[in-house]
Amino acid sequence: MPMYFEDFEVGQRFSTPARTVTEADVVNFAGVSGDYNPIHTDAEFAKGTPFGQRIAHGLLVLAMLTGLRQRTGHFEGTIIAWMEIRNYKFLKPVFIGDTVRGESEILEKHETSKPDRGVVVQRVRVLNQRGEVAQEGEFVTLVRRRAVDSRQEA
Repeated sequence: MPMYFEDFEVGQRFSTPARTVTEADVVNFAGVSGDYNPIHTDAEFAKGTPFGQRIAHGLLVLAMLTGLRQRTGHFEGTIIAWMEIRNYKFLKPVFIGDTVRGESEILEKHETSKPDRGVVVQRVRVLNQRGEVAQEGEFVTLVRRRAVDSRQEA
């Protein structure tokens, strides 16, 4: 069920379903982004790195998080805009075959000068199958209000 600005409460938490990072994800992301860094695409090269194996692109995992968040239906048709990503950190590598999921916590809500929308700030985390935080940061989103009194718009 979509959530509107009025539905969010500071401290409220959400989780996404999980998804496994596949070889196809990495290959497709490299093709779309043009990032063929061998740490992502060359298994022999990656063996000689501190990771010992290929890692998924950090931005691929961030893109997967946004897709997983969309699957929850909480933001279906209610997000007007992604305004900012703050303090986003890549803390641990995500490997091909890892299963990731997302967690969010509402940190702040702000009114805007427009009566049909508000700003919601969320702390987001990407966790791997071991429960380790691989990425984290804050998403600042502009979210629709459920109903607007037409007299307020004038």
